[in-house]
Amino acid sequence: AAARLAAEQEVENLSGLSPNPEKDIFVVRENRTTCLMAEFAAKFIVPYDVRASNSVDLITEQADIPLSRGAEMKGKCGTNESELEISWLKQAYTFKLLFLKEGHNTSHGQEAFWRLSRIQFTYDTAERTYFKDADNPGKHTASSHRLSALVTPAGKSYECQAQQTISLISSDQQKSVQLLLSEVRVQPFDITADFVFSEEHKCPVDEREQLEETLPLILGLILGLVIVITLCVYHIHHKLTANQVRIPRDRSQYKHMG
Repeated sequence: AAARLAAEQEVENLSGLSPNPEKDIFVVRENRTTCLMAEFAAKFIVPYDVRASNSVDLITEQADIPLSRGAEMKGKCGTNESELEISWLKQAYTFKLLFLKEGHNTSHGQEAFWRLSRIQFTYDTAERTYFKDADNPGKHTASSHRLSALVTPAGKSYECQAQQTISLISSDQQKSVQLLLSEVRVQPFDITADFVFSEEHKCPVDEREQLEETLPLILGLILGLVIVITLCVYHIHHKLTANQVRIPRDRSQYKHMG
């Protein structure tokens, strides 16, 4: 059964199709149908300790770890729970995302939505690409706590171009690891067309930025319309006033009329 499941499931890293070298694209397919898609640019900011020059004191340095192209991945799709796991540099780094589909009661009845419920990042400070002379090197795991992110109505994909920061707590002396996500498009459930996202649900930041971009245009159009209406009213009023017969105030001029 496990062999059959493995044969029916396909995972693909399509990052090479993205024009942005920092953006990765991942697809999970089961039974020849796409069941999970994710596109995003990701970077981890990880604090770690190094020995000072006196070999006694500890100094905290910072490693900036991007999600590398060509990373290995595996995924799992379910009715109410889906998972995406990405690893790179010989599994020195592993990035795992867990999605849940739930329902809640509203004034319109029961409504379903999905969310990113858990993030786990495992890293090895003995890896020398991003960690330089780490003190007491070894593997650590940074995890989210009571996470509810990317909340999206069921049947839609989540889209957010703006950068988002999610804090993770590390097993390395409870240090805070920062995950920076940007250019995100994710759908872990209810994909109706192969390799195609469903209708997008934009994040509040993108909606606000879009409003800020279009608001000056809208105000300019309204102002222009008000000016045009004012000029039209003035022109009509001036024309009507010019066509009226003027009655002289001096009664001696009446004899010249007719």
